[in-house]
Amino acid sequence: MKKILFTFLTLIFASMSQSNAQQKNLENTLYIDLKYGRVVIEMMPQIAPNHVERIKTLARQKFYDGIVFHRVIDGFMAQTGDPTGTGMGGSKLPDLKAEFSDEPHVRGAVSMARAGNPNSGNSQFFIVTHDSRFLDSQYTVWGRVVKGMEFVDKIKKGAGKSGSVSDPDVMLKVRVAADIDKK
Repeated sequence: MKKILFTFLTLIFASMSQSNAQQKNLENTLYIDLKYGRVVIEMMPQIAPNHVERIKTLARQKFYDGIVFHRVIDGFMAQTGDPTGTGMGGSKLPDLKAEFSDEPHVRGAVSMARAGNPNSGNSQFFIVTHDSRFLDSQYTVWGRVVKGMEFVDKIKKGAGKSGSVSDPDVMLKVRVAADIDKK
């Protein structure tokens, strides 16, 4: 009888732990809906807690909905998050202090864009499409694409080295998974 009770309690606790882990995962998962499909990003609060919190705050405010990919350089990255679409704008929130880590800028890495000052990240970010290790320890990586890189690859590319895009693709909707995948 004791063995049965012990086994039953163990199963209950294991189930509760798994449920908490799933909820934590959803809280740190970002969905970006493009006209091509959904991009799923695993956010990394363990290495960039303030940047992850900022992205979640802005997503929950629907700040990113309808914002364009204003700078897309073939063989490098796709940049978005500027409400003006010029590369010069940001949110009304204060800039963030850099949270550099050893996380590499490889295909699928998601990193905060910034001006010359390392502590000037605000709302703009970029998705790395080809390994760009020269950016390591200079920009804050806060996530990685775990599904949908084929959709990132379809984002309209900009002209020349500037990557400026005419008639750019947009982020239709950006949401924290926990806010829409509630059971």
